[in-house]
Amino acid sequence: KENENLQVDLISLTISGLVLLVLILNILYSPAFNRLDRKLHKKLVRTQKNIFWKIIAFINEPKLVIVWDVLIAGLLLNENNYRLGLWVLATLGVTDAAGFIVKHLVKRSRPHAHLSEEEGYSFPSGHVLGATTMCLILYALLRREFDQLFAVILLIYWLFVVISRLNLRAHYPSDVLGAVALSVFCFTVVQTIYAALFLK
Repeated sequence: KENENLQVDLISLTISGLVLLVLILNILYSPAFNRLDRKLHKKLVRTQKNIFWKIIAFINEPKLVIVWDVLIAGLLLNENNYRLGLWVLATLGVTDAAGFIVKHLVKRSRPHAHLSEEEGYSFPSGHVLGATTMCLILYALLRREFDQLFAVILLIYWLFVVISRLNLRAHYPSDVLGAVALSVFCFTVVQTIYAALFLK
């Protein structure tokens, strides 16, 4: 069982790490890739005027996601589940720190038609990074308590966040994919460290 989990973690790290690396290199050095990304962006985007997508984006503001994360950790700490509480804080903390570093390394500008209130660099998407990480955390914490419907609900919520970032023209498709890859990579790293320290 332990060896199987380790193999899954290694596969997850390898795939997410390679995807992230390929995206970064292409964004930085491939004009053809960036042209394709812009074309996909134009085809996927419909309108910015739907208030529903703005609400979804607001709920998943990176700063607000930190609040949700602290609340979950607080509930766990209140139940004397200190290790899991710290794991929840560390998972989002490490992921957000990695996202900040990657954003300032790549320094990709946002799409030209993005909303004026959207600030900062484009790659990776902070909203998708936070939403993916929170979905992974919630699934890891609650998958034994609920049936498969819970996973479906998380998936729908995550898709709403992805669509909102594209629909509001805040990001290119590769920004979204990069956020997912970085989230999975960081989640797996923290989870592996946690398992090595506390689950043996």
